[in-house]
Amino acid sequence: MADRSFLAWPFFEDRHRAYADKLDAFADAEIAPLEGDHPEADLDHACREILGRLAAGGWLQNAVPGEGRPLDVRTLCLTRETLARRSGLADFVFAMQGLGSGPISLFGTDEQKAAYLPAVARGEKIAAFALSEPEAGSDVAALAMTARDDGDAYVLDGTKTWISNGGLADFYVVFARTGEAPGAKGLSAFIVDADTPGFSVVERIPLIAPHPLATLRFDGCRVPKDRLIGAPGEGFRLAMATLDVFRSTVGAAALGFARRAFDEALARTSSRQLFGAPMADLQLVQASLADMALDIDTSALLIYRAAWAKDSGATRVTREAAMAKLHATETAQKAIDAAVQLHGGLGVMAGHPVERLYREIRALRIYEGASEVQKIVIARQALAAWAGRA
Repeated sequence: MADRSFLAWPFFEDRHRAYADKLDAFADAEIAPLEGDHPEADLDHACREILGRLAAGGWLQNAVPGEGRPLDVRTLCLTRETLARRSGLADFVFAMQGLGSGPISLFGTDEQKAAYLPAVARGEKIAAFALSEPEAGSDVAALAMTARDDGDAYVLDGTKTWISNGGLADFYVVFARTGEAPGAKGLSAFIVDADTPGFSVVERIPLIAPHPLATLRFDGCRVPKDRLIGAPGEGFRLAMATLDVFRSTVGAAALGFARRAFDEALARTSSRQLFGAPMADLQLVQASLADMALDIDTSALLIYRAAWAKDSGATRVTREAAMAKLHATETAQKAIDAAVQLHGGLGVMAGHPVERLYREIRALRIYEGASEVQKIVIARQALAAWAGRA
């Protein structure tokens, strides 16, 4: 069982501790049994199965704000960490309900929220966040997709790719260039239903860890003006503010993966006999385990600091979220690699928990801002703070 002593930290309230206990029991009963399944056979069915279980348990309600209940980033992080320890796909399903509807949660009109968020919380609508393009991923200001003002609607033309839940989602929050100003200041955000004429799924993208991703095409896709989120030209701000909330949760998913890898490594090295004694008696093995423990606790501190700061009223936690995401994903990769090494041949056997973790973790160092981008963000925040003091 993963270490839970971190729940005693002052970042959390009693409601978070009670929530974590209930979710842990649910995940053991409803998510862990799915671990041996092979979603490659029918990925969409596997996602819908998990979505149904999360919805039936009421957990998806925490992916969107409710009546008098804002998004709570600590709860989002606890959920992703807990689910990721059992299933990377379950973490993905929950995360995308939150991220995909995030701009509506944070900036939508009352009508937009009423039309989409309750259905997201009930698992009746699957959400997607469509930002990346073939030539614009980390550089959001380079987006080329256009949205032309045409009377009572905007007409969207262009391509999106690497879109999570692509081909599975019921609606997409799409970012396109409306041209109010050059670069990042000329983007806007729209809600596009999957059955809108002119919208199509060009191809599904296979990954080393099966998740539903796709390339999307918008060809004269006419979207009513009441599907614009915020004001024209505010798309970049909306996207960055949404990522500001959810970027810490990517770190939480990585933390869940790392905790599972650590548990597997502890179990293996305690039971495996080598040179007449348990592997865990070897000093080099102990050094590897110590590195894993240190990185896990450091990641948890950074993640829940960022989440606590946002929940405590910080307008932006760009620096804190970038640090959390960068450190947690990079060190989780190291921890999982160490777990594979400690398992020897078992570690590379298809279907073994650490082998699955090895494939799951790699993408987290890329999406929602690659590690290199996080370093730039952190450095720029530090330089801006220094300049402000000068």
